[in-house]
Amino acid sequence: MKIRILIAEDDESLLNLYSIFLTKEGFDVSQAKNGQQAFDILDNEHIDMILTDIMMPEMDGYEFVRLLRWQNPSIPILIITAKGDFVSMSKGFALGTDDYMTKPIDLNELLLRIRALLRRANILSQKRIQIGDTVLDSDSLTITCGEESITPPQKEFHLLFKLLSYPDKIFTRMQLMDEIWGPDSTSELQTIDVHINRLRKKFQQNPDFEIITIRGLGYKAVIKKHENI
Repeated sequence: MKIRILIAEDDESLLNLYSIFLTKEGFDVSQAKNGQQAFDILDNEHIDMILTDIMMPEMDGYEFVRLLRWQNPSIPILIITAKGDFVSMSKGFALGTDDYMTKPIDLNELLLRIRALLRRANILSQKRIQIGDTVLDSDSLTITCGEESITPPQKEFHLLFKLLSYPDKIFTRMQLMDEIWGPDSTSELQTIDVHINRLRKKFQQNPDFEIITIRGLGYKAVIKKHENI
């Protein structure tokens, strides 16, 4: 599954430049021209990392970072701005950005910083998840619990992998559809329900996790707590 990066930038030429470059590097990219548009996207898509300018109309980057950090303290944020003075940089870090670059930027340096932030967030290198005795290996698409190993259909595997990558995080059906099936898929949202039900049947006896329905919203994976013996 590709890492999805949201870029908030009101300069259309720069927005397209960053998007084309990161797409060629293997990322999925979503675009916003201000902080408000970025929040609208976050409401409907799962985003792994954010690049944001500061000087934008409607909602500037400072306010965007401040509100985002209040809602999501862990998502990696990189500010890219023409404001290179120390006061502006200090404000950006104080509000919660993880890194700060001053325009004009070198795209290869941008890529290095993105990979470093994702690595710290345990997203980029995450090809294997272990929850208790349950192991999901994305290279072989296998799920192992104890001595039992199964290889579910690809969509089911990626769906469970996404949920278990972010325990207790609620994903809407639309977010899961866009992430696993792709934004251009013609499948109905009920397809998600069908695959979730299949996963539940396969792992109803699993001692390490369960999939919970959040009525009116979507689904989340919950890690079961094991009592010490």
